[in-house]
Amino acid sequence: MKNIVKGSVEGVDVHRGWFIGHFLNDPFKTDAVEVKWGVHKKGELRPQVAANKTAKTVSVLVKGKFVFRFPVEKKEVVLEQPGEYVFWNNGVYHTFEALEDSVVVTVRWPSVENDQVILN
Repeated sequence: MKNIVKGSVEGVDVHRGWFIGHFLNDPFKTDAVEVKWGVHKKGELRPQVAANKTAKTVSVLVKGKFVFRFPVEKKEVVLEQPGEYVFWNNGVYHTFEALEDSVVVTVRWPSVENDQVILN
């Protein structure tokens, strides 16, 4: 493995936008963290409501307008300004929708196999 690697995540869909985590190959394979460069078109939404059993998550808006919905808590968080973020703990069910063309960086830790559960 090289000690220094240059690349770009823009336009690359390594694993639905996830480019660091337990499910990838070196040099991006790790159990410590998952990182996603999420490029979402206006109107894109995640139809399933899911939670992570172990991992905590933070999502940071790079551009656009994006809403996260937390149905069990009956809460919505709209990210409108670059740099705004939302954090949620493990066990919190969530879904999302792009209100405008958006880019969102999501970090989840730790990176655990089969950690996500879908709300029925």
